[in-house]
Amino acid sequence: MKKTFAVSFFLLIVLQAVTVLGGNLSYRVGEGDLLLIKVYDMDDLTTRVRVDADGQIGFPLIGQVNVDGLTIQQVRDLISSELADGYLVNPQVSVLVQEYRSNKVVIIGEIVRPGLYELQGEMSLLELISRAGGLTPDAGTLVTIRHAEPLNGQSEILVDLAELMGKQSSEVDVVLVNNDNVFVEKAGLVYVTGEVAKPDAYKIKEGTTVIKAITTAGGFSKLASKKKTKLVRIVDGKEQIFERVPMNEIVQPDDVIVVPESFF
Repeated sequence: MKKTFAVSFFLLIVLQAVTVLGGNLSYRVGEGDLLLIKVYDMDDLTTRVRVDADGQIGFPLIGQVNVDGLTIQQVRDLISSELADGYLVNPQVSVLVQEYRSNKVVIIGEIVRPGLYELQGEMSLLELISRAGGLTPDAGTLVTIRHAEPLNGQSEILVDLAELMGKQSSEVDVVLVNNDNVFVEKAGLVYVTGEVAKPDAYKIKEGTTVIKAITTAGGFSKLASKKKTKLVRIVDGKEQIFERVPMNEIVQPDDVIVVPESFF
């Protein structure tokens, strides 16, 4: 008796583990998903079925079942409940997603192949960017993710890719959900001109200072008048010139840093 109970308990644990391995139990089922449903010790009830346009599946004994928007856990519990209602005693059900078809996300902005992508199970932000061909040369480090429905109380989150990739851990990546809209922002540029080694436009990130921008441009030339560095900025649609700008001044997108020549 004890041996039978132990074996049954072990098989139940294995059954639940298999269900988890088949996909995230919090994944929400939708049109086009292909489900594999099994009932322990009832091989005749094993069913492979695709969710139809109405969000329904057909299952032996209980007929049509609406699973649209339910999690894997909820689908399993629903079928177990229906089978237990006059058909089987304590049915042990496993549900696995064999093909993910219903969940989609959109990625636009500074991405090589913007467009609509299917979520194949759990997909992270970095995985989506990879599938979309990667970032364009003009891409910045900031990505905005807008949720169709608030997630954990948030309708929108801002992700710094530089910070994300710098952590070098898949555990800190951002997992996307159905109907997310992902926008990869264009890099902010600052223009460094005058007496620097490499005058040009350079990408900046939040917190970039005047001296950092000048360093990126190769540093001051031998003729540079460092203390007379100017900053040209558009404020309320009008150009303003800041004389003798501090080296620790935080630059903004489209700022122009002008390093004049020293005559002494």
